[in-house]
Amino acid sequence: MIEPFEPQPRVIWSVASLVHAVADALAARFSACTVVGELSGFTRASSGHCYFTLKDGDGESASLRCAMFKRAGNLLQFLPADGQQVQLRGRLGVYEPRGELQFIVESMQRSGEGALYEKFLQLKRKLELEGLFDASRKRPVEPFPRRVGVVTSLSAAALHDVITSLQRRSPQVGVIVYPSPVQGPQAPEALAAAIAHAGLRREVDTLIVCRGGGSLEDLWAFNEAVVVRAIAACPVPVIVGVGHETDLTLADLAADLRAPTPTAAAELAAPVRDELLHTLAMWAARVRRGLLQQLDARAQRLDRMALRLARPAQALAPHRGRLDLLAQGRRNAMARITERSRERQRLLALRCDQALGQTLERMRQRADLMAARLHALDPIQVIGRGYALIQTLTADIVVDPRQLAAGQDLKVTLAQGTVGLRVERILPP
Repeated sequence: MIEPFEPQPRVIWSVASLVHAVADALAARFSACTVVGELSGFTRASSGHCYFTLKDGDGESASLRCAMFKRAGNLLQFLPADGQQVQLRGRLGVYEPRGELQFIVESMQRSGEGALYEKFLQLKRKLELEGLFDASRKRPVEPFPRRVGVVTSLSAAALHDVITSLQRRSPQVGVIVYPSPVQGPQAPEALAAAIAHAGLRREVDTLIVCRGGGSLEDLWAFNEAVVVRAIAACPVPVIVGVGHETDLTLADLAADLRAPTPTAAAELAAPVRDELLHTLAMWAARVRRGLLQQLDARAQRLDRMALRLARPAQALAPHRGRLDLLAQGRRNAMARITERSRERQRLLALRCDQALGQTLERMRQRADLMAARLHALDPIQVIGRGYALIQTLTADIVVDPRQLAAGQDLKVTLAQGTVGLRVERILPP
């Protein structure tokens, strides 16, 4: 018998239940995933939460609303900006009040340069712990250098900028170039060798390490530890001008002075000659005015002294009488000092004689006392009172029967001589 077909009842969802169901399905399917794209419309609310849109990095029209809560936002190690390629780690969800698909971000890092930037931060922490960035080890740059060294590529525009700036501002300063590649796998070792070579020759007062701008990858040679350590170990003060003002490398942090650009490095390395000449002219004028004032004052003083010397004998008479009184007083004082010195020497000699006699008497009494004590302690004196000194044939003094053995030969010292004995037996105590 065929049963009649009964259609299944149609499920009717409420909006909330449907959104909940979709959210649960997404959470089960996409609980943890990674997505790469381009940042757009990045904002950080006053609560600390971050909101933005992630666009497809391959030029497709797809986009995804994203939310990064305060806890994850505080762990960011760079400043996100629109247009950056990033890699997000998180989960898909639904923003239920509007029923919109959104990506809940747990972590964010730069894509492409992200790994290189992470390496930059790790190197920075490592070298910072070694003390290479400490402000206490940075030295002042020579204010008036005779020669400036430049470490860069011979084909770099930065070299032209540095030389042009020095020729224009400070033509009196000599320039010595230590060529090195500034990009590529050989650049770090070459840069470190050029810096060490400049420090070894010690022919410049200041060393400039520079190159033009570029991406983080282009400037990476100046982040290598070998270059940073070479800058820190260089005996010559080092100015680093790498890239543009916004570029920052580990070489900048290790340098004695950081310049925002190669041209700025040249400006910091040597003062402007015209300004120095102007300063010298001002000082020369000031010295000239001071000398003229001194000459005028001395001339007036000479005029006053000339008036006083109109009658030298009359002016010198009071001084002559005063000199005579001073000479007589000096002779009387010398006589009194001599007499007091003689009396003092006589008293000192008398006291010395008395002290020496007393000291000798005390030393004589002490010597007699020590001789009496020594005589009392003389073992011969003890033997003379009827005692004997017993020794083994090896001159060991016998004080305990346990030192002896039957048949052992002994030497006995008496008051009137020495005899030999042999032990027959040892009696119990």
